Amino acid sequence: MDIGYRLKAVRKKADLSQRELAKRSGVTNGFISQVEKNQVSPSIGSLKKLLDGIPMSLADFFADPEEEVPQVVYRADEQPEISSDSVNYRLIGHSHPGRAVGMMRETMAPGADTGPEPISHAGQECGTILQGRLRLIVGEQEFVLEPGDGYYFDSQKPHRFISIGEEELVIISANSPPTF
Repeated sequence: MDIGYRLKAVRKKADLSQRELAKRSGVTNGFISQVEKNQVSPSIGSLKKLLDGIPMSLADFFADPEEEVPQVVYRADEQPEISSDSVNYRLIGHSHPGRAVGMMRETMAPGADTGPEPISHAGQECGTILQGRLRLIVGEQEFVLEPGDGYYFDSQKPHRFISIGEEELVIISANSPPTF
């Protein structure tokens, strides 16, 4: 059984946010997020605490649920938002079981960037510019991309995104393995 997927399905069916379940069960919402992404495997005691917040018994949790069909369409209001002051990421397909690709719609205000320190992580990423202009720095290379341009690089190379120009930057991007 995919415990993370099952927990998320049960939590959503109970109409609870991660924060609300965390408050009810006395754990952090970060822990719930890690469990739902299968980044950590909860002990039986931790899982019981989580289920007490729903409420649901361990037996019901592990009983064969009706065959749940994975979500296929993710409406705009169902895409979790990760934001800072001027950078916004909308995650597409975040709850898909066994997700192997991180897909995002990124928006950046004019002048915004991903920070003064370059980012690096395992995998590869790619994207295409829908609107605005992007200064992309990958390693020692620097590029300016405009609508219709795309990029693809190994993410372990230090990289940085900077929105240049007068209008909001909109990017559709993907990375594998998923970073978010």
